[in-house]
Amino acid sequence: MTSMSRARVARRIAAGAAYGGGGIGLAGAAAAGLLLAEVQLARRRVGNGTSPHVPNADGLYGRTYAVSTEQPPLRLTMLGDSTAAGQGVHRAGQTPGALLASGVAALAERPVELRTVATPGARSDDLDRQVALVLAAPDPVPDICVIMVGANDVTHRMPPTRSVRCLSSAVRRLRTAGAEVVVGTCPDLGTIEPVQQPLRWLARRASRQLAAAQTIGVVEQGGRTVSLGDLLGPEFAANPRELFGPDNYHPSAEGYATAAMAVLPTVCASLGLWPAEEERPDASRREGFLPVARAAAEAASEAGTEVAAAMPSGPRGPWALLKRRRRRRLPEQEPAPATPSS
Repeated sequence: MTSMSRARVARRIAAGAAYGGGGIGLAGAAAAGLLLAEVQLARRRVGNGTSPHVPNADGLYGRTYAVSTEQPPLRLTMLGDSTAAGQGVHRAGQTPGALLASGVAALAERPVELRTVATPGARSDDLDRQVALVLAAPDPVPDICVIMVGANDVTHRMPPTRSVRCLSSAVRRLRTAGAEVVVGTCPDLGTIEPVQQPLRWLARRASRQLAAAQTIGVVEQGGRTVSLGDLLGPEFAANPRELFGPDNYHPSAEGYATAAMAVLPTVCASLGLWPAEEERPDASRREGFLPVARAAAEAASEAGTEVAAAMPSGPRGPWALLKRRRRRRLPEQEPAPATPSS
C-alpha cells in the first residue's frame, strides 16, 4: 500500500472515530479473523511457559539529582498494554518505564517519579479506566504520560474506528488535565515470525493502517506520536519463543531498550528538554510540515518517526511536523527503587 492510499484509509478511520459509525469492512473483518486464528496457532506452536508477572518499576529515579536541585520530581506515567508495562522481562530496570524515567532524569538532571497503570493484554478500550486511575490519584497530574497500545486491538479484531476513538478520548482527557502525552503507535505485527504469509502481509497492513489512524487522532488532541513500526522486528525474529505471553505480545529486554530509545527524544522534547536547534525541521533528514494524514502515513512506514501538531487547519486539513530525531544512547540504568511507591 502506498503512502497516499494509506493516508486516505487513515483519514477515513479517523473520521469514523471522530463522528461515529464506520468500522472494519467485510474484507478487513475476514482478514482480521484469519490473523487472529493464525496468532492463536502460533502461540500453541511456540508454546512458552512464561509467567504473566510484570516487574514493579514504580518509584523515584535519578535520586542523586535531588541533592542538587530544589525542583520537585518530574512525574512520568505509563499507560497502555504489555508493551508499556514491560511484560516479558525479569528486572524492573528493563521495563520501558524505568528506561524512560532514567533517561529523562539524566537529561533533565532532575529526579523522575514513575507510575505505571498499563495492563498486559489491554486494548484501547481499557484506556478509559487507566486514565480514570491517573486523574483520580491524590498526586499532582503527571508532567508526561506515555501510552503504548494497539497490538491487541488488531489481534482481537477491534474495529479501528473504535480503537482510535478510545485513544483520542484518553489523550484529550490527559491533555485537558495538563499532562503532555506521547503515544507509541501500533507495532508492525507483520514482523512476527510464527505468522506465515499471506497473513504476515495482512498483519502488516492492518498494523500500519491503525498506526496511521492513531497518529491522526492523537495529534488532533494535542499529543505527539512515535512510530514503533518494525523496530521490534529483529527481536521477534531472534526470540520467537519469548514473543507470545498471555497478552499475545511482548519483546525482550533488548526490544524494550530499542523502543525506549526511540520514544525518549520525543518525551524530552515534550518536556522542553531537547536542544532548541533540534526543534527545527531538518531537510537533510526529510523532516518538514505535512498534512497530518500524509505525515501519519509516512510515520507508519518508518519506525522511530515523530509526528506533532504544527499549525492551524487549512484547506487540506490540519498540518503536522514530521521529525526523525537523532536518538541518544540511554544512560546506564540505576537499580530499581528498593521500596517502590505507587
